[in-house]
Amino acid sequence: MAWRFALLIDSVASDLQRGDFAETFTIVDPSGPVLSLGELSAQRGDGVFESLGVVDGHAQEVGPHLDRLAHSARLCELPAPNLDQWRAAVGRVAAEAGRGEAVIKLILSRGVEHGPSPTAWVTLGDAPDNARARIEGVRIATLDRGYALEAPSRAPWLLLGAKTLSYAVNMAVIREARRRGADDAVFVTTDGFVLEAPTASVILRFGDRFVTPEPSAGILHGTTQRSLFAHLEQSGFETAYETVPVTDLVRADAAWLLSSVRLAAPISAVDGEPVAVDRAFTDALNAYLLSPRD
Repeated sequence: MAWRFALLIDSVASDLQRGDFAETFTIVDPSGPVLSLGELSAQRGDGVFESLGVVDGHAQEVGPHLDRLAHSARLCELPAPNLDQWRAAVGRVAAEAGRGEAVIKLILSRGVEHGPSPTAWVTLGDAPDNARARIEGVRIATLDRGYALEAPSRAPWLLLGAKTLSYAVNMAVIREARRRGADDAVFVTTDGFVLEAPTASVILRFGDRFVTPEPSAGILHGTTQRSLFAHLEQSGFETAYETVPVTDLVRADAAWLLSSVRLAAPISAVDGEPVAVDRAFTDALNAYLLSPRD
């Protein structure tokens, strides 16, 4: 993805109230040298991030994304972000987006080791073309995440549920899925339960009931998933957070990977076994997800 606009944020105290944060932003060349070699985001992946979809200049679900950024920062013991400052930064960057689909990424790093403050920046890039995934669906491979369902409660220091910059494992999982002839992967526990995809939530449909795995299982509580569940409830459907056996991936009437940028991509095969794709309903889901959402 080519980034076409970026700004650095001079972080202020989380409780500072002011009417204008513009002077705390510095526009930088997204293709030029900006960060120090001692930056811990590059050295250790020590930081957190969020990716927001942008449609025709409108940044989607800004509030939920900022809340999750703050949640990840708490889990990683990073300084609390000033959410008003970050909201202003998102607005400044979104103003550069123009028509079509784009991506805004928010990054909060621990900064330079023993440095005085965290490093924070926001970038804007064009979204990849996700039309094929939304229409034809994605083939997924189920891959073991290496821990049982109760691991998050036993080992909170694993930072399960925080959206950290340490994504090497997630990228390795996608490469492994492709070696197996799939497009993407779904993490499962050692005791056979569905977690999430490397960059997406998983939702399943059983009749008029929609289910997603419990966030307490150490997965990200998806912003797009929460928005979609609220929409489905308003449309008369039932939604639930549950422990989902891996066998439900092929038993469900339909299933999707759901993320802020790709939106709803129907699962078309699980470990090589074709599953039903509801194209008309998927189109309806994506029509909602492409509408302005706050």
